[in-house]
Amino acid sequence: MKLKLSHTQIIAFGFLILIGLGTLLLSLPVATADGARAPLLTTLFTAVSASCVTGLVLQDTATYWSWFGKTVIILLIQIGGLGVMTISTMFFLLLRRRVGLRQREVLTESINTSAVGDIMRLFRLILIGTAVAELAGALLLSIRFIPRFGFWRGVTYSLFHSVSAFCNAGFDLMGVLEPYSSFTAFSGDWLVNLTLIALIVIGGLGFIVWDDLLKNGLHIRRYRFQTRLVLVTSAVLLLGGTLLIWLMERNATAAGLPAGKQFLTSLFGSVTARTAGFNTVDTGAMSDGGKFVTILLMFVGGSPGSTAGGVKTTTFAVILVMAAGAATNRASPVVLGRRIPDGVLHKAVSVVVINLGFALLGTLILCGGQGLPLTDVLFECFSAIGTVGMTTGITRDLSTVSALTIAVLMFAGRVGSVSFAMAFVERRARPAVTYPTEDLTIG
Repeated sequence: MKLKLSHTQIIAFGFLILIGLGTLLLSLPVATADGARAPLLTTLFTAVSASCVTGLVLQDTATYWSWFGKTVIILLIQIGGLGVMTISTMFFLLLRRRVGLRQREVLTESINTSAVGDIMRLFRLILIGTAVAELAGALLLSIRFIPRFGFWRGVTYSLFHSVSAFCNAGFDLMGVLEPYSSFTAFSGDWLVNLTLIALIVIGGLGFIVWDDLLKNGLHIRRYRFQTRLVLVTSAVLLLGGTLLIWLMERNATAAGLPAGKQFLTSLFGSVTARTAGFNTVDTGAMSDGGKFVTILLMFVGGSPGSTAGGVKTTTFAVILVMAAGAATNRASPVVLGRRIPDGVLHKAVSVVVINLGFALLGTLILCGGQGLPLTDVLFECFSAIGTVGMTTGITRDLSTVSALTIAVLMFAGRVGSVSFAMAFVERRARPAVTYPTEDLTIG
């Protein structure tokens, strides 16, 4: 009997296959720096983190893995960032095979768009745009990395971090300077910071937004409603996040720094929390207020159809508009001159509730299994479900159960928490039963 899988299940199982392959390759002795076989938990956790473009690690990437292992990791990041179906479609085209309607529909689902008829043009834009952005980022980073690390290492480091930043992955090789240090050595370097920020923002805006911007340039009135909402929400989160992090950290991690460096670290902290995972300050030393702001930004994440995770900017905007509409007794929530359909409102609430539920359940498991500080555990779990990769430093101290819990959260966050749940319960046929309604008091 031929197994019939839904689009959601195909995407979920595609990521599982990618994770399995990555685990197998990282289990080879040639993948580690010392030539010893890595423990299964380490290889599985790393493969999940790379495939789900998160960045949480049990071992320092630069010092633990060989160049073979690092190559496997960056390939997992690239495939996971663009989406398994996007890469599969690319191979279909390279083999000169026809991409049928079924494949187009799954690809459409994978990059979160509804334009099935236009999907191949958008697909080509994704591949070309990704290559241009990552190469440009690598060239800019090489200006700093080649003088510091030498030519060949500088070139490979530039390319690795450009791909990692664009895919919002958070994996870095700066452990050669100090283990688990991320970009703290470059906290005042405007070129490195702004290059990484640009890559993270471009990768996190979403492929649909790219398409709209390229088509219409600066003619804002021609933009799709989604593009305008994504741009406005992203700008508010970026500027608001920068201000809040600066207010919380000016007497903590930013204390004593010049004003320009305070602004740069705050801006980088606001951007990387959605959902890149790099850091230019010691995350563990952040104030509780700074950690809380970061958790909120990690929960929101990037935009639909992008390399970023989180509940997405559009979901966040819809929830705020719905709450504002309820507070003002507006029958239908309206934003930017458009009414939000009821179906979109229901989906937004579902996404927020399910993501929040996953993160809190993970927090309970970690708190029950290990005596770790609640703030650090919350930070870790929201980082995992948002596929961010920021940590206060507890990742490498996780028990087996806790590490597997974080791995499940990363997978759910990348596939999409709603999709993750649907992948196991979705059925082709549903009973046509309508139950009677009854009033209920809320609030």
